[in-house]
Amino acid sequence: MLTYDFRLPPGPRTAEYALLAEELGFRAVWCPEVPAFGHDIWVTLARIAEKTTRIKFGPAVLIPSYRHPMAQASAIASVEQIAPGRLMVGFGTGFTGRAGMGKKALSIASMRTHITQVQALLRGDVVDIDGGLAQILASDGWLPDRPINVPIYMAGQGPKARALAKEITDGLISLGGPAEGFETCLVSTNGTVLDDGEDVTSTRAATALKPLIAIGYHRRYMFDPDSLKELPNGEAWRVSVERVEESVRHLSVHRGHNLDVSNGHDALVDVSNAKQTTFTGTRAELRERLAKLEAAGATGVIFGTTGYDVERELRAYAEVAGLR
Repeated sequence: MLTYDFRLPPGPRTAEYALLAEELGFRAVWCPEVPAFGHDIWVTLARIAEKTTRIKFGPAVLIPSYRHPMAQASAIASVEQIAPGRLMVGFGTGFTGRAGMGKKALSIASMRTHITQVQALLRGDVVDIDGGLAQILASDGWLPDRPINVPIYMAGQGPKARALAKEITDGLISLGGPAEGFETCLVSTNGTVLDDGEDVTSTRAATALKPLIAIGYHRRYMFDPDSLKELPNGEAWRVSVERVEESVRHLSVHRGHNLDVSNGHDALVDVSNAKQTTFTGTRAELRERLAKLEAAGATGVIFGTTGYDVERELRAYAEVAGLR
């Protein structure tokens, strides 16, 4: 059977939402590492650890370039000590978190290096990091005894990323469809639950969906700007963006990324094809899609939404999943 998780943006109310997710019966909550857009990931997870009692939680995903492997391992160990057995950790190459700083996603080679170094530190090994030997040196009682066994996953769509996830981690966080050969394959989704008779263009649904649909515009602008003409209102969106000075244009594009339309461009996004491009539909329609994901090899689903009305979406997706 599928497991059901929820992704929460790291912000002022995240711990409160995590407690509601626990009460609703979700297995876990995940928070992305997006320091330009919200609260620090490890501060947020520590707050969740102390606010909740049962629910699992973790970062989905950590971006290795933000932290030295020792700092990463120390953070993992610290939160594991606060809430033993509840922490899970996901890593990713960082399109969202790095694009907002004018950087490309990390290479697969750099992902391998960082993840294996963090894993080795958590085992208690001596690790060569940039020519210096490092080891967790905490005295008894200051951190959990080594080895510190926290499940580690990797997000990826492409064959190289998925091959690395299969080789060195405990499972895949799939940003596309499910992948075969993984004991754990969590499919990460974004969308909104429509009420019966509600259309994606309703004021409520469009407000929730525009920041999610806009991710596709942001990605195309970064990798292939000319392809924006293939998207509804894509040319108008590009014209709006290119009124901004080029040196700071990426800051303008990614303001509010995945949360809202505060950048002044994403209000132009067309949501008419949201059912095809996001995990959006009525409760009955989404239950059918969950069954198809499970049949295709998914072991779990991470529901996600924007910064608008998170409580409503938590309750609605809980109904879709048949949670209490």
